[in-house]
Amino acid sequence: MTFEQVETLCAIAEKAARNYVLSKVPSRKVSVLNIAVDTEGLKPVTVNVEVEIILSPLMKNYDVKQLAEEATKQAFKAVEAYLRELTCKSTT
Repeated sequence: MTFEQVETLCAIAEKAARNYVLSKVPSRKVSVLNIAVDTEGLKPVTVNVEVEIILSPLMKNYDVKQLAEEATKQAFKAVEAYLRELTCKSTT
């Protein structure tokens, strides 16, 4: 994997997590949304995703933990799709 591919992978994961959260909660109700994506190694690459969400006090009954877990899953799905695409391109 090249440095550019790692950068793209991180951006794709971050965008997927952010889009998921903002599809479930209006942005004005999100006080904090931090998404950290880091990688280790190149072959194989290990990807870590952390999603921190703090919602407005008006959203006190919302399951923030579940929202963060689902956003993380969406990030990993996007990472898998990107890596599959890279694998297919490198074998042709």
